[in-house]
Amino acid sequence: MFTSLLRYQFNIATNNMLFFFSKDRRKKREKIEEEENYKNSMICRFVLDGVGRKIGESVAIDKDIIIIKSGSKYLGVPLKHVEEDGKTLLVKGLVDRFNAEKMGEKWRQENFKEVKCDGNEGNDRL
Repeated sequence: MFTSLLRYQFNIATNNMLFFFSKDRRKKREKIEEEENYKNSMICRFVLDGVGRKIGESVAIDKDIIIIKSGSKYLGVPLKHVEEDGKTLLVKGLVDRFNAEKMGEKWRQENFKEVKCDGNEGNDRL
């Protein structure tokens, strides 16, 4: 009887510890999911400067930088300078275009792989 009582108490204690671990893990998972949902909601939106002029469209988020495609260039703007304004995003303050282009170009080089295409590909049958 004594060993079965010990086994029972051990099972209760073990279950409680597992419950606490899974509870913390669930909170962390929910926090990560919430952050991912927020980041996903910031992508594919038009981005305006403080005056209301269109800068470009948000295409990605890299750590705490939002990447904006502006014409043929990519701009990197810290997320802390961007706020939601309905369906668009608004950049607070002035945009340092030089640094934004530098961050955007760095992101492009790290994330894009250039594919070279020979003009004769696909014309083997001729």
